[in-house]
Amino acid sequence: MTHRASHFLKLSQFIPPFVLLFATHNPRLLDTVSQADRLRVWSGFVLMASSRVVSTCLFVALLTCTLRCSQCVKLSNIILILTDDQDVEMGGMMPMKKTKALIGDAGVTFSNAVSFTATPLCCPSRSSILTGKYPHNHLVRNNSISGNCSGTAWQKEAEPFAFPVYLNKMRYQTFYGGKYLNQYGSKDAGGVGHVPPGWDQWHALLGNSKYYNYTLSVNGKEEKHGDNYEKDYLTDLVLNRSLHFLEERSPNHPFFMMLCPPSPHSPWTAAPQYQQSFSDVKAPRNGSFNMPGKDKHWLLRQPANPMPNSSVEYLDNAYRRRWQTLLSVDDMVEQLIKKLDSIKELSNTYIFYTSDHGYHTGQFSLPIDKRQLYEFDIRIPLLVRGPGIKPKQTLQSPVLNIDLSMTILDIAGVNLSTVNMDGQSFLPQMVSAPSLRNGTERPFFLVEYTGEGHSSEDPSCPKLGPGLAECFPDCVCEDAFNNTYACVRALKDANLQYCEFADNESFVEVYNLTSDPHQLENIVKKVDPTLLQIMNQRLIKLQSCTASPSCGRCDEGDTPAHKSLTCLLYPLEYELHGSVREETDPLG
Repeated sequence: MTHRASHFLKLSQFIPPFVLLFATHNPRLLDTVSQADRLRVWSGFVLMASSRVVSTCLFVALLTCTLRCSQCVKLSNIILILTDDQDVEMGGMMPMKKTKALIGDAGVTFSNAVSFTATPLCCPSRSSILTGKYPHNHLVRNNSISGNCSGTAWQKEAEPFAFPVYLNKMRYQTFYGGKYLNQYGSKDAGGVGHVPPGWDQWHALLGNSKYYNYTLSVNGKEEKHGDNYEKDYLTDLVLNRSLHFLEERSPNHPFFMMLCPPSPHSPWTAAPQYQQSFSDVKAPRNGSFNMPGKDKHWLLRQPANPMPNSSVEYLDNAYRRRWQTLLSVDDMVEQLIKKLDSIKELSNTYIFYTSDHGYHTGQFSLPIDKRQLYEFDIRIPLLVRGPGIKPKQTLQSPVLNIDLSMTILDIAGVNLSTVNMDGQSFLPQMVSAPSLRNGTERPFFLVEYTGEGHSSEDPSCPKLGPGLAECFPDCVCEDAFNNTYACVRALKDANLQYCEFADNESFVEVYNLTSDPHQLENIVKKVDPTLLQIMNQRLIKLQSCTASPSCGRCDEGDTPAHKSLTCLLYPLEYELHGSVREETDPLG
């Protein structure tokens, strides 16, 4: 029981019943008191009523009001809108004018410097969102069945503990619409009949993102769609079915909706009314655009530099068409909020807007894709509005996509100490006064990825040999079996990234993002070797962590003074000497 609830119970011994009754009409106060404690309070009412010879009719009225009051406490509704491949570093939020006004301006926007994915690829990232766990704990490594994307191990060991299961137990009405996991619905993943636990209404896309000519699993039954815009365009279909769900839901219980449109994933098919939009837009030419990937992992060293004109034209076209598809998502947000307002649920609904990972268009001469360890692929947009969140806030506290599930469960009133997840709730960051926010910040976090490749050579690029993947355009490969890495990303005190590759080179990349925000120079050969050893030890700990707080907070033995700096950079020094080392900046 909380301190506030304890104080409430003590006061109940002295406050007249009608005053105490008024106090219990406060939902937030009532939420802090257990059912057993409420019974104790009302038992006290009975004793006070007898001692003061309160009339029988007043006492009956009091009990009647009590029953009604216990029923009037309603948890907040929650909506999570998850786009596919939407970056924030390369201007991916620029087309989202309505979304930024209706969610960001009405609530909080997490700075693009502090919102990250735990892994820059669709299936493992979405698995992290659903479970609140790093990939090494939910065991989904990449987009393949062999990488456990919607595989048997996922369905048996992770899905039963995903956050919608907890919401369902809290009597939330749940709706899913759109892309789920890349291998969902395949024969090896249980087919169209598999409906994950926790969902009351299930309208999930089979396979990877499409806009037309796709198949849905509608509560376990196959539903095929064609290429008619009014009936089949997937972004609009997800919206329309969510609006129908809102009409049909019971008003007596809260609801949760997860809406996952295909935008802005390839094949970048815009709605008819938006196919001519942004005709003069090109991919940004700043930062690492068309720069050589010297001193980086071999996969970054293989593209031609400068890029051929054919690659530049291809990526500019992709960039423009990505923006076009997002305009329908922007319309979705507007229509959804109008509907919530019309049914008088807007003020009691939290709305999250985010993406599964970032994207690149020409950075380090890689034409288009994700999967890389750099900021453009791991930073994601995050906007939230809802009860208790003041409008037009911009927060700088680091947030990971593994934190979404814990935050949603926190809103739903779930006891977070009973949940086995790696993330942490950022609800206090959004609703607390600024002076109370620093307590939940993490000084560092893990980014990890397991590369994919083909066992045989790509027929369109036979000179490259086997082991590679995503070799387009112009035979520039974006992935490989040994594009497997793990990184420590630090934000507080030292704006640092340290990454190790699982390859025959044991390749290491280190970046000081304060002096080099575009990660142009790998400084691994310039920094103190002691720092590399320390970061290696920190990485080992993160890769073996299971559940918060071990997955990104200081160990209990770290010094209180300059705690984040100590636990990030100097844990070995502190263990040896018991104090913070006072020397020059270890990053040089």
